Amino acid sequence: MKLSWGFLTCLGLVSQASSQSYWYETIAHQGVSPYNPQGSAYQVFRNVKAFGAKGDGVTDDTAAINAAISSGSRCVEGPPPGGCQSSTTSPAVVYFPEGTYLISSSILPYYFTQLIGNPNAMPVLKATASFSGLGLIDADPYGSSVPDYVTTNVFYRQIRNFVFDTTNVASGTQVRGIHWPTSQATSLQNCVFQLSQASGNQHQGVFIENGSGGFLTDLVFYGGSPAMSIGSQQFTSRNLTFHNSVTAISQLWDWGWTYIGLSINNCGTGLDISATGTVNGVANGLEVGSVTLIDSTISNTPIGIRTSRASGTYPETGGSLALENVVLTNVPTAVQGPSGVSLAGTTGTMTIGAYVEGNSYSASSTTPTTIAGTVSAFPRPASLLSGSDYYTRSKPQYQNLAVSQFSSVRTAGARGDGVTDDSAAIQSIITSATAAGNIVYFDAGIYKVTTTIYIPPGAKLVGETYPVIMGSGSYFSDVNNPQPVVRVGSTAGESGVVEWSDMIVSTQGAASGAILIEWNLASPAATPSGMWDVHTRIGGYAGSDLQVAQCAVGAAQPNTNCIAAFQSMHITPIGSGVYMENVWLWSADHDIDDSQDTQITVYSGRGLLIESSTGNVWLIGTAVEHHTLYQYQFTNTQNVFMGFIQTETPYYQPSPEATSPFSPVVSRNDPDFGVYCAGRPSTCNDAWALRILSSHDMLVYGAGLYSFFDNYSTDCSAHNATVYNEVCQTQIFGIDEGGSSETYSGSTVYIYGLNTLGSVSMIDRDGTSIAAQSANTNMYTEIVAMYVT
Repeated sequence: MKLSWGFLTCLGLVSQASSQSYWYETIAHQGVSPYNPQGSAYQVFRNVKAFGAKGDGVTDDTAAINAAISSGSRCVEGPPPGGCQSSTTSPAVVYFPEGTYLISSSILPYYFTQLIGNPNAMPVLKATASFSGLGLIDADPYGSSVPDYVTTNVFYRQIRNFVFDTTNVASGTQVRGIHWPTSQATSLQNCVFQLSQASGNQHQGVFIENGSGGFLTDLVFYGGSPAMSIGSQQFTSRNLTFHNSVTAISQLWDWGWTYIGLSINNCGTGLDISATGTVNGVANGLEVGSVTLIDSTISNTPIGIRTSRASGTYPETGGSLALENVVLTNVPTAVQGPSGVSLAGTTGTMTIGAYVEGNSYSASSTTPTTIAGTVSAFPRPASLLSGSDYYTRSKPQYQNLAVSQFSSVRTAGARGDGVTDDSAAIQSIITSATAAGNIVYFDAGIYKVTTTIYIPPGAKLVGETYPVIMGSGSYFSDVNNPQPVVRVGSTAGESGVVEWSDMIVSTQGAASGAILIEWNLASPAATPSGMWDVHTRIGGYAGSDLQVAQCAVGAAQPNTNCIAAFQSMHITPIGSGVYMENVWLWSADHDIDDSQDTQITVYSGRGLLIESSTGNVWLIGTAVEHHTLYQYQFTNTQNVFMGFIQTETPYYQPSPEATSPFSPVVSRNDPDFGVYCAGRPSTCNDAWALRILSSHDMLVYGAGLYSFFDNYSTDCSAHNATVYNEVCQTQIFGIDEGGSSETYSGSTVYIYGLNTLGSVSMIDRDGTSIAAQSANTNMYTEIVAMYVT
């Protein structure tokens, strides 16, 4: 585990001066939200002390902090006309200088809120003895007269750099640090939870009971029972450390969850996935779908992992588990099943190379083998590793730099008003700041560009609450001559490192020739380039001209004014060494700025295409959704690590089919539906979620490939005690499938925790289904615990 300076100081491991400055606190805050009703008067950045918070450890700061959050025209939860479900027009950064802030009731962050503390002297949120609420921070409060936010639509939230202290609260009283039921483009980062360590305590650090996440990283827990109580459709969690917890993690439910780099120390139980309940009308069914745990350590803990999976349990693939490279020290029981020890541990030290419970497929076999035991670990390319673990790196916060080392795009003349052409100003400041060794700071705003923005080697870009680079105009309108909105590295080929965080790339109006991000830069595997919290958003927001008014469902389709992008992201054959963490490439299915979150129909041709001949790409907590031809495609590449990847098929398909309005381009290895789907049902003509072609060492540690709709109807995926439909599309994941003009072969693919929903076939290889959903049923998704090429 790598501890930040903020971790070390808050734990008293190094001396802490009375004040340690952080550039973000002192930089000029010029961010704007051009479509907010308050116009230029709207305040994006808020310092809680400017709203009366003291941070002195004596004053109750609850009201002042909530005032800082709620100030201005913000998205306050509830139904219309008085409430709001979502909005991009009211972003807010709420900043906490160092100090101890007493909290007596929940802090309520609104939609599109980032809570950020000083990482050099992390602020403490300390519960009073009489604290009342679901969490010190409650991201989705219950019990009000209006509905809470819809958890699967809660996007664009962050909390980072805090200490949560509940130790004033009696150990027998239930209290939580954070209630966090959220969805894509959300994260918790660099936080410490000081919880009760008394026997029988009811303190929890993080509570998640719903949503479609999401990303957690660099969290440390002391005490708790459990320290984390969590359930969501899917999630990726990395670098979590637990000390002296009764149970470190209680998994309430999930479809799939990937843990990377857990460190569990002196706990009673490490990871408990044994939850049961009524599932599809059956009592005592397994609530947890699948869990993947890798590159982790458990020490001085009697039971490492607790499960309820056994022969004859329901559903058939419930409780699927995959472990790889897990080091145990004084853990007598590695895996405890419902009837006894499933995998013995040690009072010394041992390494679990690989262990799997669930259905397994190999090569082109079409019948699953149900296994519960040790297996051969996946091959690990050396170029993807740091030591024996997969390489990981947290989002940089540049906390050791002075404010003079940042160059603001608004100071350089960019307006960010969604109207002015900011192309020249942005390109000029990126070029000059990079040459000077400065970091390019994108103040909040929507930056319209009418030509490609080039990011050179050595550039570092960081945004203030997701500023948008929005490609607009005729330059991006030729589907036969696509152009990137942002290009990283030149097409001639360049090497070096780029760091890019907290931004969105988008388009405005018809932009059938727009590739939102094109990556040509070659970076070394040992020090790859990084993208953290960088997203694409195609349509569905104010200023996009791709909202309900322009792209309503039910209009004559396809609407040429709503053909909004050629591709979200392309890593070209000359690009390599790319680390992507918590990246969401989204073609909007609904209008975030509509009061009803109304569905829309926008068209974007392709999701993420990786053609890097060298590879060395890490995808950790990424998602790609609603693109017409495919979501993820890997062609002639190698050495790719995927944490939990997640997809959704466009809701309108197969009406029109996947080849409308984007005809497949052979030179780009687009899928040939005309050949592949000949003689098959119409639902064959739906976008591929994941397509791997002539590629080697493709390592997938958790995947959720979902198809909920058939022409906007969910009947095809309906589930209840008597109905179990999985017929939204024919196939969803293809390996080396081609067509009349395409030939692919030899891909080597390794998968743990494959979850699919709505697809008749879970895996197709060389044009043949090798894993049927009917053989791998679960509570909602179907699950293959392991596939080995």
